[in-house]
Amino acid sequence: MHPDSSAHSASVRAKAAIFADARSRALLEQLDRVAPSDAPVLITGETGTGKELVARHLHTQSGRKGAFVAVNCGALSPALAEAELFGHQAGSFTGANETRAGWFEAANGGTLFLDEIGDLPLPMQVKLLRILQEREVVRVGSRKPIPLDVRLVAATNVNLAEAVKAGHFRLDLYYRLNVVTFELPPLRDRHGDIMPIAEHFLFKYSEKLRLKPPVLTPDAQRALLHYPWPGNIRELENVIHFALLTADGDIRPEHLRFATAPKTPSAALSPFDSIAAQLDRLFVTPPAELYQTLEDMIVRNAFSYCSHNQVQTARMLGISRNVLRTLLKRLGLISSDAAGDEFPDLRLVSRETSRVAG
Repeated sequence: MHPDSSAHSASVRAKAAIFADARSRALLEQLDRVAPSDAPVLITGETGTGKELVARHLHTQSGRKGAFVAVNCGALSPALAEAELFGHQAGSFTGANETRAGWFEAANGGTLFLDEIGDLPLPMQVKLLRILQEREVVRVGSRKPIPLDVRLVAATNVNLAEAVKAGHFRLDLYYRLNVVTFELPPLRDRHGDIMPIAEHFLFKYSEKLRLKPPVLTPDAQRALLHYPWPGNIRELENVIHFALLTADGDIRPEHLRFATAPKTPSAALSPFDSIAAQLDRLFVTPPAELYQTLEDMIVRNAFSYCSHNQVQTARMLGISRNVLRTLLKRLGLISSDAAGDEFPDLRLVSRETSRVAG
C-alpha cells in the first residue's frame, strides 16, 4: 500500500497499452481534462479492468508533487482501519508503541487511491466524509488536526447507488465522491487494447526473468483476441506470465492457460473486428502515409489471391477494372500498356506475329 516507484514506471510504460483502443483513447481525453483539478474522482468497472492504472495516470497528469498512495479498502482490518488511514499517537491503543502517520498523511500533496471503497465499513465512511469536507485529519489518540492537500481517487466494482439503497454505503459520501465518474469498460469490449497489453506484459515479465521477449505466433494472437477475458487485464497478465514460464521459444496457443474455454472465431470476432483491432493499434502511433500503405497492401494481396487475374480481383474488391489497372500500374504490378493490361494474351500474340513477319 506504500507508494511504489517501480510500479509507477510500469504504469507509464503501460499507458500506450491500456489506451490503445478507440474507446480507451476517448476515455484518455476525458481523464486528461479532469486531471489538473482537485475534484474527487470515482472510477467504476469490473475487477481487473485497470482502475489503478487509470488512477496513476490521473496522478501523473495532475502535476501534483506528492506521492501516489494506493490502499485496498477491502484489505483493511476493521479494528485497525482508522489507525491505518488516519494515523495514531504512541500509546493510543494496545500495540501502538510509536506515533505513526496514516495513509492520508503519506499522500499529502499527492493522490490517495482508495480501491474497492464499497468495502469500507460505515463508521469509517463517516470519518472519511468529514476529512473530505474539512480537508484535515486527526490521528487516533490526538486532538490536533493536520491540514491536508490530498486528491482523492476512489474505485469500486460494485454499484454504489444500489449499495446506498441497501444501506451499505452512505448517501452523503456517495454524493461527495461522485463529482467526476469514469466507467472503465471490460477488456472484452476493448479489442484494440488486448494485443498491446499482452505485449506490455511480455516485455515486463521477460525483463524480470532476464529473457529475450518471445514472439506471439499468429495462432496465439488469434486465441487472445477470441477469448472473452472474464478476469480482464489481471487475467491477461496471468496468462502471459504463465506462457513465458512454460514456452521454450515462441508462444503458441498451447502455452496459453485460459480460465474458461476460448470462443471459436465464428462465435467471437469477425475478420473485420480483428482488422479494426489492429487498426486501433496503428492509430496510436500512425506511420507515414498510413492510408496509402493499407490500400497498397489490400491491392497486392487481392491480386495475388486471384492469381493475378484482373477481372476476378476487380470483382472481389468491388471496383472497376480501370480503377484496378490504375492501382496495379502504380504498384508496378503490370506494365503501362493499356491493351496489354486488359488483354495480356493479345499482347503476346501481337509480339509473336511481328517476330514471324519480320
